[in-house]
Amino acid sequence: MENIIVVDNLTQDYGHGRGVFDVSFSVKKGEVFGFLGPNGAGKSTTIRHIMGFSRPQKGEIKVFDMETFKNYYKILGRIGYLPGEIALPEGLTGWEFIKMMWSLRKVEDKERLDYLLDKFKLNPSEETKKMSLGDKRKLAIITAFMHDPEVLILDEPTSGLDPVMQQTFIDFIKDEKKKGKTILLSSHMFNEVEATCDRIAIIKDGKIVSEFDTSDITHNENKSFKIIFKNSEEFDKFVSSLPKLRKNSINIKRISIRESDKEKRCVIVAVNDKDINNLVNILSEYKIIAFEQEKFTLEDYFMQFYKEDKNFGGVL
Repeated sequence: MENIIVVDNLTQDYGHGRGVFDVSFSVKKGEVFGFLGPNGAGKSTTIRHIMGFSRPQKGEIKVFDMETFKNYYKILGRIGYLPGEIALPEGLTGWEFIKMMWSLRKVEDKERLDYLLDKFKLNPSEETKKMSLGDKRKLAIITAFMHDPEVLILDEPTSGLDPVMQQTFIDFIKDEKKKGKTILLSSHMFNEVEATCDRIAIIKDGKIVSEFDTSDITHNENKSFKIIFKNSEEFDKFVSSLPKLRKNSINIKRISIRESDKEKRCVIVAVNDKDINNLVNILSEYKIIAFEQEKFTLEDYFMQFYKEDKNFGGVL
C-alpha cells in the first residue's frame, strides 16, 4: 500500500538533549498512525517538520511523495492540520474566523461545515478571545477539516475538550478513517490512541523506542494473572516452588512470577496462552481465594519504557 507520509532519519538537535534524533516512520494511505509520548518527547517537533514549517538538520520528510519544506504550499491544501496549541486572532467572532479560513481554503461545501458545527456543538457567534478553551479547540477542529482534506495531522487534538467531546472526536476520526483518510495522531492520551490507531510509535527523549500494530497489544498472547493465596504458608510454598518447577519441566517455561506481595499474599504471574492450563493444574495443588486475569493495556506497555523515569510524574 502507498506511503502517504514518510519520515526518514529526521534529526533536529536543539542542544542539551532536546530535539529529535534519527526518527523514521511512515503512514500508509487510509491508515491511522499513533505517535505516542509525553509532553516534550519530540512529537510536536516532528509534526512541524512534516508540515514543512521547519527544515531538518538531517533526514528527509515527504508527504504525497513531495519533500515538505520545499513544497509547503503544494501540500497544505490537501492536509487538515490541528496544532497542539491553538492561537486564534483576536477581534474576530468565530463566524468571522470561519469565513476568513473558508476564503483562504477555497471551500465550496457548506454541507460539510454545517455537519462539523452540529457534530461538535459549536455556536461560533462569540468573539474568539472570549471563547473557552474547549470552544477554541472546536473552532480549530472545524476550520481544519471543513475543506475535507485527504490527510489529517493532529497534534494533541482533544486537549481542552470535555470527556463527551473527546469521545465525539474519537468517533469523528473513526468516520474519517472509513472514508479512506490518512491520519497521523500525536497524543499522550492512551484511550484515543488505542481506540483509533492501526499502528503506534512510542517516542522518548526524541527517539522512537518502539513501533507496533495496535492489535499486538489487544491480542497479546502473553497474559498476567493475579493470584491471592489463602494464607502465608501457601504463598511461600508457591513462590519458592515455581522456579524449581520451571527448571525441571519444559511445559511451564513460559510461566513466571512478575510481582509478589507477601503481606497481601498476592502474586502476579506472567503466562503464555498455551500454558494457561498448565498454570491451572499447578494452582490446583494450592489453597487460593482469588484468581483473575490482569488486562494488559497500551498504558502497561508504554510504562515499560518510562517506569524508571522519576520525572515522568502524572503527565499521562
